[in-house]
Parts: sequence; structure tokens; C-alpha cells
Amino acid sequence: MSETKTETASSPSPRRRRLLLIGILLLLGIFVIQMFREGLLWFNMPSRRKYPVRGVDASHYQGQMDWETIAGQNITFAFIKATEGSGTVDDCFAENWENARAAGLAVGAYHFFSFDSAAETQADNYCAVVPASENALPPVIDLEFYRSENLPETDEVRRNLRILLGRLRDAYGRKPIIYTTRACWTQYLKDTDLDYTLWIRSIFTEPSDDFEPQWTFWQYNPRGMLDGYTGGDVLIDLNVFRGTPEEFREYADSGSEE
Repeated sequence: MSETKTETASSPSPRRRRLLLIGILLLLGIFVIQMFREGLLWFNMPSRRKYPVRGVDASHYQGQMDWETIAGQNITFAFIKATEGSGTVDDCFAENWENARAAGLAVGAYHFFSFDSAAETQADNYCAVVPASENALPPVIDLEFYRSENLPETDEVRRNLRILLGRLRDAYGRKPIIYTTRACWTQYLKDTDLDYTLWIRSIFTEPSDDFEPQWTFWQYNPRGMLDGYTGGDVLIDLNVFRGTPEEFREYADSGSEE
């Protein structure tokens, strides 16, 4: 007599097993996403052998900064927010500028570019706040989309960038840096004769070599975590320099790749 196997009441059916597996995968996915959001897990980690020169960029969002502690975590440089548009000054800039330099870091100041005000007044704002200090990194223009509608015409942005780049170079004697994303670079910077050093944000992959001019700084993690700041965001932007420590020292001393 042939025998047939029957499923016991304690054994889940194939359908229930599939649902259980789907539930576990969903929970795992939620957990991983939360880890990314909290900055506890990151997937884009540049090789320290290839990129030994590390840095941060920071603003009042990080709260009180202990720059000696930050420098002690193999951090070589810092870009600090100074101004935004034609009238905004970061509340923590002066303190961060002084203390980061005192901690032995190579320090630069960045300006958040506004699509809504004239380049001349934006330059006035930056130059009134940022000292023309010896051994400082070049001035930085942070060019990124902050709205999704009514974006200005490409020619208008390029005209304002040309004015701002020229004003900052005249004031500080160094070729400015532009920090930007691939989308913004494609819209406003690609195939132009604007003279700048490129700092590119690329959080999923290493920047490709199709950027012209080729990138010099890379923001690889906008959700990093370090010791040394309290009272603000627990996350901080992490960056690398494209070159050796010797090449960075030469760059920092000259302020230009020329």
C-alpha cells in the first residue's frame, strides 16, 4: 500500500513560509535604511591607501566643534560655511575658522550660492566676513539646487558665477573652488570656460574622469560620524583630496593647481 505524507499542523504552509520570508526581508531592509539614515552604515568608502588626505565640511548645524578632537581622527582639512546669498552669515563661522586653524588643519571657507541675488552683493557678503589669511585654502562657492521649480536660465547663472569667481580670485589671490553635484555641474558648468577647481559630491560611486576640469576634492559621505561636535546634527560631511599628502601640502601652500 502506498503512503502519502501529510503536512502537520505545526508546519507552516509554503505560502506562509513565503510571507514570513518577505516579512523578514522587509524588516531587514527597514533596519538597513535606518542605519544609513543614522550614519551608522555607509557603502561608499574610498580607499585610505588611494586617498590618504581626509577632510570635513561643517557649519552651525554641527553645533559646538572641538577641532582638536576632529583633527585627531586623521582629518587634514576643513571647509567651513561662512556666508549664504547676499546677507546671511553663519553664526559659528568666526569661532570655527579660528579654532580649526589653531588645531593645525588646513582651512577654507565656503559660500552658499543663491540663485536669487546678484553676484556682486554675494561677493560683498563673503569678502566682508572671510579674512584674507595666509595659508588658507581657496574660497569655495557651493553651487547646488535648493529648489525644483523656476530654476534660473543657464546663461544667467554662468554670468553670475563669472562675476563671483573673478571677485573672489581678486580678493584672495587664488583660483576659487566650486562644490557641486553632477546634475548641477551638467546644467551650469559643463563645456564652459569658467576657471575653477572642482569639488564634486558623489555619494554612490567614485567621481568619473569625464568632469572637466577634473575633480580635486570629493565629498563621498554626507552622513558621516566623528567625535568632536555637540549640540547640533550628529552627522557631518566627509571628503577626500585627490592626491598624496605631499601634493596636498603643495596645493594648500599655493592655493591653486596652476
